[in-house]
Amino acid sequence: MKMNFAEMGLTILLMGLLLTGCVKLDVAPTNKFTDETYWTTEDKANSVLNMAYRQLFTNDFFMLNEILSDNVYNGYGTTNEKVIALGLADASNGRFESEWKACYEGIKTCHTFLANIDRVTTMSETLKTKRKAETRFIRAWLFLELTIWYGDVPHFTEDITLSQSKAVERTPHAEIMAWIHQELDEVAAALPKREEYTAADNGRVTSGAAIALNARAYLYESNWVKVAEYCDKLINSTTYGSYSLFPNYEQLFWVRNEYNPEIILSLQYVPVNRTWGNLVDYAPMSANARLCLAGPTQELVNTYLMKNGKKWTPADPDYADRDPRLAATIVYDGSRWTDRSGNTYPIVIHPDGTTPPNKISDKYTGAGTAQTPTGYYYRKFCDPDPASYTGGSWESSLNLPLIRFADVLLMYAEAKNELKEMNPAVWDQTIKKLRQRAGFDNTPEAMDLPGSDQDLLREVIRNERRVELALEGLRIFDIRRWKIAETVLTQERHGARFDKSSGSYDYIKLPGGSFNRNRDYLWAIPRAERLLNPKLTQNPGY
Repeated sequence: MKMNFAEMGLTILLMGLLLTGCVKLDVAPTNKFTDETYWTTEDKANSVLNMAYRQLFTNDFFMLNEILSDNVYNGYGTTNEKVIALGLADASNGRFESEWKACYEGIKTCHTFLANIDRVTTMSETLKTKRKAETRFIRAWLFLELTIWYGDVPHFTEDITLSQSKAVERTPHAEIMAWIHQELDEVAAALPKREEYTAADNGRVTSGAAIALNARAYLYESNWVKVAEYCDKLINSTTYGSYSLFPNYEQLFWVRNEYNPEIILSLQYVPVNRTWGNLVDYAPMSANARLCLAGPTQELVNTYLMKNGKKWTPADPDYADRDPRLAATIVYDGSRWTDRSGNTYPIVIHPDGTTPPNKISDKYTGAGTAQTPTGYYYRKFCDPDPASYTGGSWESSLNLPLIRFADVLLMYAEAKNELKEMNPAVWDQTIKKLRQRAGFDNTPEAMDLPGSDQDLLREVIRNERRVELALEGLRIFDIRRWKIAETVLTQERHGARFDKSSGSYDYIKLPGGSFNRNRDYLWAIPRAERLLNPKLTQNPGY
């Protein structure tokens, strides 16, 4: 069942309206949540914590982060993310502003909760300690988001006054990261394991989530010793919970399986009251999507190996005998699609194909049209169960995965290789397990450690990370921390072999982006924020 605290309904929506004035650093807290008379019951306190959970992350950022990477291409219209990818963003870009705003909005909610929870006399001290730890986790997550994107940002651990907000300065990135690590260590010690929660509390932050987020924070610093140490706590110990891979990769992303032991943290949704509808702009048109905002690139498709473990080459079939995660993630020409009535039909994307009867055409029709810009659509997250949606729309109640155990295995493998400690035992614990779950053939090339060359293994592990976590919004953070963004984001991209402009079919050619390595590894401090607070210095190049 879905966790109770995610069922927010009208009351929580009204709270959202009351809090919308508290999103910038310059706004004094004047809503009812700072009133002493509000903090009288556990339910009221939980309502504020619910709001903090809601502000942890957004489905829009989850989906749009892929456009920032080389995994997908935004062909219809121009999003803020496409402007960033093209190197044309300035300090007034809407994503720069909305990310900053959303994070500080959530931080303000966390500070409000932490400052007032002790006023609730009806809540036990044990429960208060847990709820405080959940709130501190959310706050640490939000500060990690801020400092990864913007570098130095204002950091404070209690709410600030109006006058303070207009003079607060940026805190060094290293100082914020040190605080995040310590905070998450303390949170992990205070929170229950996943097994210690009842079904009614499914989706709450656990001690395992705190350990996993700390591993991710160390990953962003390339602190391989610490990455390996923290991943080891989840792989080779049950102190912080027992985690394992869900046996079916495609069904891992279906509503009926969303609280399985692979999910360490997810963004919570419930039918009707809290849903997300982005898939209407990513799914096949024949499935009653509105348009295709962005499609997976040929470069992502090419990354998927053959089932026997060999690299795909143009001499191989386009899609047959490939890593099964390809078919579970991306819709390609010839894919089979099951509609919500249980009927299965072929997806026809090739320009010369024949659209199935009574279906909207999925065929590639060129740049700027409603159909796919790349010859591919999304399949991941498209749960075939009609009960997963509100009515006949694409409003989904599927929880979106933020941290999976698969990610922990990949972080561990990467850290061990960078430490020159990769060996058959570590390989079998990590990459082999992922490939076994995916459905690779049981061949030495697919399953065995491919030698001891560190550079070769680095390429293999990075490739595995890309396909396993494809379309989950993490690729952009990987290419930035690997310092390859200026290479992969500026290259010409491609779509399927559907372009006949030269007289015979060739791969669709898509323009590369632009990435200035001296500027774009940090985002601009939003112009609007600097007008409010002149002490907020700007990042180089903006």
